Amino acid sequence: MLALPFQQMIKHLRRANEVANTAVKNGHHPFGAVLIDADNKAVVLEQGNVSSVAHAESTLAQRAAEKFSPEQLWGMTLYSTAESCVMCAGTQYWANIGRLVYGMSERQLLDFTGNHEQNPTLDVPSRYVFSKGQKAIRVWGPIDQVVPEIAALHQAFWK
Repeated sequence: MLALPFQQMIKHLRRANEVANTAVKNGHHPFGAVLIDADNKAVVLEQGNVSSVAHAESTLAQRAAEKFSPEQLWGMTLYSTAESCVMCAGTQYWANIGRLVYGMSERQLLDFTGNHEQNPTLDVPSRYVFSKGQKAIRVWGPIDQVVPEIAALHQAFWK
């Protein structure tokens, strides 16, 4: 399986954060995701948060499953500003996207949102969700170098 170059991880996470910023400007929560091709170079899909049940990652995974074959998706990487929640990790699993890179962890997100009525964050790591399945989805994150950039968007939004 392809080793992911660190500078490309940073680049794609910053793009996902731009998508999250656009979601905020459109009245949605500050989450963004991008799907990167098997060479880890080109963005093939991007998605901001839509609603409390249409998260950036799950919506992107559903769109990807309609557009690409399971074999193609297995070689792709989903980049997300924040660690995928249980729903999003499950959708990624069923869509057959083979890799996940996230900026901020679910625990770090919980520290920002607390028990916010619009985002009562589940403290369930995506690695745990994937470990209960039968697919060896690879996960990188949190990526400390981009956490401050991602956190800035959340600090402004959840206050």
